[in-house]
Amino acid sequence: MFKVEDLRYKYPKNKEDVLKGINFEIKQGEIFGFLGPSGAGKSTTQKVLIKILQDYRGKISYNDRDIVAFGNDFYEDIGVSFEMPIHFSKMTAMENINFFLNLYKRNADVESLMKRVGLWEDRNKMVGEFSKGMKIRLNIVRALLNEPKMLFLDEPTNGIDPANAKVLKDLVKEFRDNGGTVFITSHIMSDIDQLCDRVAFIVDGEIKEIDSPRNLKIRYGRRELILEYKEEGKTVRREFPMDGIGKNEEFLELLQTKEIETLHSGETTLEDIFIKVTGVGLRNETE
Repeated sequence: MFKVEDLRYKYPKNKEDVLKGINFEIKQGEIFGFLGPSGAGKSTTQKVLIKILQDYRGKISYNDRDIVAFGNDFYEDIGVSFEMPIHFSKMTAMENINFFLNLYKRNADVESLMKRVGLWEDRNKMVGEFSKGMKIRLNIVRALLNEPKMLFLDEPTNGIDPANAKVLKDLVKEFRDNGGTVFITSHIMSDIDQLCDRVAFIVDGEIKEIDSPRNLKIRYGRRELILEYKEEGKTVRREFPMDGIGKNEEFLELLQTKEIETLHSGETTLEDIFIKVTGVGLRNETE
């Protein structure tokens, strides 16, 4: 869907590049996560991909065509939900939606979308009266108004309660399952783990890792099994190497003779991987 080659970008007042020759591809029909600490270049990359920032070096192709060659027809194919909701606060939700509908050739079923995110009953309320979570949900609706082929989502569940966050995540999964492609940035690692087919980690304008969450967790995890069991009223924790576990007599005996409480692998979390790859927690962030 997108191919990024040697992408470099420098803001006019900066001495150094914010993006330092990054390369990656976004495959059609996948949810691609883009992760990194504040100031790493996530937002800049997204703004370049959606043609808000244009004075970059390198090449970006969309469906095998340089994005420079596209005019406004490019925006018929993409939907964008920014982290900070941007709406006309003195207009109702439906007035906002109708304004943006008129910008596109293709129009989605607004009533269905509004009902899906729980905003249909509030459609005639001024957006200025909406909570942050309601504004974010309205943002998602607006991003889907033109039935896009590609979605750009920036912190889509930040500030939303778990129930509504699940609704939005299910909506994103369905969009992907129906052939859509998604580029998502988020600091909520559980969302990334649940949603993404592949993730990239960007640090100081350079991509350090690209792979599926599963492969990353295997690579950065420990090959061991952690067993917790009851003994004399206390919980005992034991760790065993995964290699040859089926012939480990001590492990097998514990399984047969003890009251097992938990058994799990040494698989790490995306949050731990984020810290290892980006160095967050080991150094001060620039922003």
